[in-house]
Amino acid sequence: MSQPRHTLLERLRRYQPDHIAAVESEAQGRLTRLVGMTLEAVGLNVSVGHQCEVISTDQRRIEAEVVGFAGEKVFLMPIQRIDGVSPGARVMPVARQRGMRIGAGLLGRVIDGLGEPLDGRGPITGENFLEFAPERINPLHRHPISEPLDVGIRAINTLLTVGRGQRLGLFAGSGVGKSVLMGMMTRFTTADIVIVGLVGERGREVKEFIDHILGPQGLSRSVVVAAPADDAPLMRLRASQLATRIAEHFRDAGKNVLLLMDSLTRYAQAQREVSLAIGEPPATKGYPPSVFAKIPQLVERAGNAAAGEGSITAFYTVLTEGDDLQDPIADAARAILDGHVVLSRRLAEEGIYPAVDIEASISRAMPNVVAESHLGHAQRFKQLLARYEQNRDLINIGAYTPGADPDTDAALERISHLKAFIRQGLDHPVSFADGLRQLETVIMPGPATQVRPPPGSEEA
Repeated sequence: MSQPRHTLLERLRRYQPDHIAAVESEAQGRLTRLVGMTLEAVGLNVSVGHQCEVISTDQRRIEAEVVGFAGEKVFLMPIQRIDGVSPGARVMPVARQRGMRIGAGLLGRVIDGLGEPLDGRGPITGENFLEFAPERINPLHRHPISEPLDVGIRAINTLLTVGRGQRLGLFAGSGVGKSVLMGMMTRFTTADIVIVGLVGERGREVKEFIDHILGPQGLSRSVVVAAPADDAPLMRLRASQLATRIAEHFRDAGKNVLLLMDSLTRYAQAQREVSLAIGEPPATKGYPPSVFAKIPQLVERAGNAAAGEGSITAFYTVLTEGDDLQDPIADAARAILDGHVVLSRRLAEEGIYPAVDIEASISRAMPNVVAESHLGHAQRFKQLLARYEQNRDLINIGAYTPGADPDTDAALERISHLKAFIRQGLDHPVSFADGLRQLETVIMPGPATQVRPPPGSEEA
């Protein structure tokens, strides 16, 4: 499926044939120390973020990036495996400008964090050159979130409505169905283009996500940037940044982009590996302070452009180890994102997929993008569901007396329909308008016999 990665200079010759003179090396340093994944070199006059190549004993060029310095010593982090590196190896600074070709031909392709193809379908071609360095948007130039985005998931469309340009977290433990939910959104959404970043996942899952979850339909209008768990931490960081940069390019072209990043936790862990390797002290549960500075730098790049231009609506998955929502990365993500969708293991064990925990989830932009009647219906749904959960134990042991509380009676009467509303089949998209009509039916007052589970709510 994959093909050999080209050296940095070869890629630059292919992508920027008119700028070769600007990227040839000017001076060389030498390698003095290697500890773990950190290379130390002397004799270089380079800045942080500069690209270098380390020449191994078999003349293989190993790409590395300057990540820090101390006096005359320069710290580099390799992007590829470092077998064959010996003391005194040459270190050559190259390529101050990084980028790749981009255009309509990028859709349907799978690339790595360097922009190199992984799908064996030849080099990436395009009419434009995309620089990897991001361009910051003045916050006063961003258009406010004012329109909903249809993601094709009934529970999210109606109860946690997503606005164009909104950034949400998808909080889930292992095996709760976050990858399946992402694949459904990729196939069902009305966004023009979908960018998927698979960062730090198992290599087997990358192939399965593309072939079975995304499928040909989803891949045809998507770009997948993949950096599996066995890639170097710097490669995983680059994959996250490249996925965001591609989304920015299509947003600037006037497209409505859906960015799905799986996962923000792996991005933070990669940054932790880099920071600890160059000597930054850990702070919160082993995470150095720079990690919590890097998260908003990545997330803030998503969102709306100026009025009348494109948008990036982003979902960032956050892994909650042991279903602990107080994880430091989860805490930081909740503080910077515009809402969060929590997937519940309890609902998954009941066979309800997608296992969206409506009570624990929130969309902060929802009041700005839906009608007042829609907001009222969603609040009523949450009230009924919450009232049932509060009295679940009493109901299960038969201690609740019907008629004691009207809201609890209504919740008990409709609970099977409320759960059926959340449940949705893998191949059954539900549009925004259809979901709203079904929501009105589910919360409609009257005998339980009048309420029917909405279509498309069969088990996944």
